[in-house]
Amino acid sequence: MGFFDFLKKAAQTIPPIFSSTVAEEIIEQAYRDYKDQNINYWDIKPHTSTAFTEGLLKLNDKQKVAFILEAVKQCHKLNSNRTSWSSQDKNWVIYNIWNAYMQHLLRTKILMDDDDITTILEAFDNYSLYSSKNVLHWPVTLLITQIERQCKQEPASPILIKILNNFKEVVRKSGNNYNLKDTIKVIEKIDNIIFIASNNETTVKPTWFMGDDPFATYANEYIKQMPEAKQQLWFTLMLHSQRGSGSSPSAKFLNETRQAVKDLGDEAFKLQMNEWFHFITALKEEITEHVNVYNGREYRHHSSHFLASPNIDMIKGFVWMCTPFHNKTTLLHIAQLAERCFRKIPGKGPAAAAIGNACIYVLANVKGLDGVGHLSRLRLRIKQNTTQALIEKYLNKAAAEQGVSIHEIEDLAVDDYGLTNAERSWDFDGYTATLRITGSNKTTFSWYKPDGSLQKAVPSFVKEKHATKLKKVKELIKQVELTVSAQRDRIDRMLKIDRTFTWQQFTTLYFNHGLMRYLTNKLIWSFEQDGQKQAIIFLNEKWVHPQGELMFAPNDSTIVKLWHPVFEPIANIQAWRTFLIEQQIIQPIKQAFREVYLLTDAEINTRTYSNRMAAHILKQHQFNSLAKLRGWKYSLMGAYDDGRSNESASLILPEVSLRAEYWINEINADDAFNETGIWLYISTDQVRFVNTSTNEVVALIDVPPLVLSEVMRDVDLFVGVASVGNDPAWRDNGGLPAYRDYWQSYSFGELTEVAKTRKTILERLVPRLKIASVCSIQDKFLVVKGKLRTYKIHIGSTNILMEPNDQYLCIVPDRSSAGTATPNNVFLPFEGDNGISLIISKALLLAADDAITDTSITSQIKRK
Repeated sequence: MGFFDFLKKAAQTIPPIFSSTVAEEIIEQAYRDYKDQNINYWDIKPHTSTAFTEGLLKLNDKQKVAFILEAVKQCHKLNSNRTSWSSQDKNWVIYNIWNAYMQHLLRTKILMDDDDITTILEAFDNYSLYSSKNVLHWPVTLLITQIERQCKQEPASPILIKILNNFKEVVRKSGNNYNLKDTIKVIEKIDNIIFIASNNETTVKPTWFMGDDPFATYANEYIKQMPEAKQQLWFTLMLHSQRGSGSSPSAKFLNETRQAVKDLGDEAFKLQMNEWFHFITALKEEITEHVNVYNGREYRHHSSHFLASPNIDMIKGFVWMCTPFHNKTTLLHIAQLAERCFRKIPGKGPAAAAIGNACIYVLANVKGLDGVGHLSRLRLRIKQNTTQALIEKYLNKAAAEQGVSIHEIEDLAVDDYGLTNAERSWDFDGYTATLRITGSNKTTFSWYKPDGSLQKAVPSFVKEKHATKLKKVKELIKQVELTVSAQRDRIDRMLKIDRTFTWQQFTTLYFNHGLMRYLTNKLIWSFEQDGQKQAIIFLNEKWVHPQGELMFAPNDSTIVKLWHPVFEPIANIQAWRTFLIEQQIIQPIKQAFREVYLLTDAEINTRTYSNRMAAHILKQHQFNSLAKLRGWKYSLMGAYDDGRSNESASLILPEVSLRAEYWINEINADDAFNETGIWLYISTDQVRFVNTSTNEVVALIDVPPLVLSEVMRDVDLFVGVASVGNDPAWRDNGGLPAYRDYWQSYSFGELTEVAKTRKTILERLVPRLKIASVCSIQDKFLVVKGKLRTYKIHIGSTNILMEPNDQYLCIVPDRSSAGTATPNNVFLPFEGDNGISLIISKALLLAADDAITDTSITSQIKRK
């Protein structure tokens, strides 16, 4: 009798619950089919075997249920008897056929009664598929989907409801961090079956945030406190949020949720979303320490938890629902949420990338240019390469729609927030509140009485009577501070591209712009008109330059661009530096005092690469953060085999069709990596330029001087900040013993261009300090004569040697902003160089060394 004759006879003559012999014959035939076809166990596809298509699928529903039960028992038995199966072992292949056929059969339509369902669920609970027993290892979701489909035709019986409730607890107990999504998905399906059987069609199933995290507790409690009618509206939204899948919302999702939001009310929805987004933005990850003991030795590691994965998916759906809204408050909260969700947490990477991507999508697709403005800022803040590429894609799309360049769309997207000349005032029943921009990341908010005199604090009646208005004003202040800081960074990047403006563009987008004017008025601009050029700055309501006489007054034919010292003779640069100091002008970026990097003889000889910044030891994570901040792309190198032994940080310069590359090598040292296997330190190599059109290396002499200077300045910044030589405690804390000579040579070696600029500024500033009489600049050091000893502060690394024997003095600066803040009475002509602030702070401390109370410092000073 042939195999199919055997099955045919079995289907016709034996009772519905057939014997295990029939099931085993099907599997044996399947094994022969796959063996004849040379198919490996991982490629088993039931529909390619006649044993499945002509045998198993032809059985009736009761017999299919019997096969599933037999498959559960056989998988359990085979796994329990397994010692070490190879891919060629027959039992291993048979095990996989049973498993595959069971799962594939459950994907087909099978009509099951309560007894069938009960028997299969009990089998799932009693037997194990793998070595560890977990009911979710079995195809539970497929079975529950079968039941769900069946109950749409006829609601579940009371017996089935009881069975499902009991099984739900079994599933809940099997849940863990690895299968949390599956656990919640199964529980949600079971709850849905039970709900349909117990309620009418007009009632919406209660739906909650299911993951275990602080946000779920907070949001669920909010919904629980609502009146029932309002709860039903929120349950509808919650159901929709569960269905949002993929990297972007479907048109169906947006249409359905738009109506659901309208039913609730746009304002009520926006208010709640802003509160929820604010809560998540302020939420800190929970860090748990784990201790394991192996062979008598204790091992510790940490795990971080931010949001539960099911809640991340639901929040993503709610973010998408905000696409129709373009009010400033909502967009601010979405932008802040994006930044928080892309912030890395230990051992995991971005805290919640799915939510962050949803935020990026909304900002890119809302009406108007406010979303583009936030994207422009986020491009400078978010470090992930893929996210930066996504933001750039959206910015390019917005620029194409407007028919302008990406730089112009970013110009157009800068909101002025109602400011006039960097100020704005609000009236509160005769009292005036005034906002003023006072720094690139700083504002003041002052109150004035009706008579114009200063009010020290917010009037009490304002808090009581105008709380909503005051809240909106404070939100606007936050937006202004974020925008000014982002635009400062964007302008600094503009110095790489030598961008030009028409006079109309300049006056509209910069000079007369309520917010941008603060930055514009402190910068030097190059004006060109009728073949003549002049560099000028706006001071005391007029355009001026160091010599005082203007060659021409700007008009509609004037071409404007940022002044850059690389194009200027030294005399002009010195004149501007002197002018800024005399006029006490603090530039938001380092412009007049900007370092210039010209091609050297050594670089002409090497022709296609520069070793100027090679052979340095950097802290990799710090380097990575700096590179991303300056627009470079870099991937962290790890202590694992990923095919890379070296890497490069790269900067795309589309305006000149070049890509700058700074080559990096891993430092493979024992234990010099973190918990996630990322190397702590890297060494630097050559800098070179590649033509992005031909992918050929370009001779350095052919690189535009401005581009070369700005790229080398970035690289110098990376070394100047991330070098281990800048860490005063690196040597004492162990560091890398093999590289201690590097630490010594860098800490007290020759000055880089950044340090040379620092020296120039200190030569002007030190004579103005109250400690000037005990300070002098000698070669690479600021020398301070204290009461107890004389100290040499290296102008590059800020590390300290003590005379007479050049004994090293370790002073670790306070990591708070106060630890690197420049004393209030010390003028610096630009913002952002913490090195100068640190040197001056250390000098002030050491000049009065007899008053130092910190024993970690005094013990070193007194040691001879």
